[in-house]
Amino acid sequence: MKLEDIDPDLKYCSQCGDEYRAEMETCASCGITLQWGHALLAAGAGKSAAPQAPVGIAPEEAAVSIRKGPMLQIKELQRFLQSRGLAARIAKEEGAGCGCRGPEVILQVREGDLQQVMALLAEEYWSSTGLDDHDTQFAGAVFDEREQETLCPACGYRFSTRETTCPDCGLCFG
Repeated sequence: MKLEDIDPDLKYCSQCGDEYRAEMETCASCGITLQWGHALLAAGAGKSAAPQAPVGIAPEEAAVSIRKGPMLQIKELQRFLQSRGLAARIAKEEGAGCGCRGPEVILQVREGDLQQVMALLAEEYWSSTGLDDHDTQFAGAVFDEREQETLCPACGYRFSTRETTCPDCGLCFG
């Protein structure tokens, strides 16, 4: 079990590493008492295993909604922000029911943190997609077969529209 995979608000089996909801008390596989994620994180960081409040926003505190999506996706974004010391909470959209893939939820942050949160999310997006290593100056190029020549959006190579594959990088437009 890796520390970066541990959610401080969930419980874990110290023997097999299985993850459990907060209300569970014992591991279904091993039969041993579960430990809180925040205790495991504190122990892994060499700190006291005393319970620590996770980075969060109180229910009465005003917040700005920044993203809506499936619970697992939003929970991952919440963990990412909390790992950077920024508070984030998950809220249910008013009037939202449960869909076949589970309910969509909303990620909220403090208004004062909004600029920093958006910059972090943009940085994480560019890094996780590999776009920070690529030249995206031609990304807006469009293959228009009515034109005589086109510019490949992947590599910037200019070629005749009679060809349906970029001769330089092999991107197919057919």
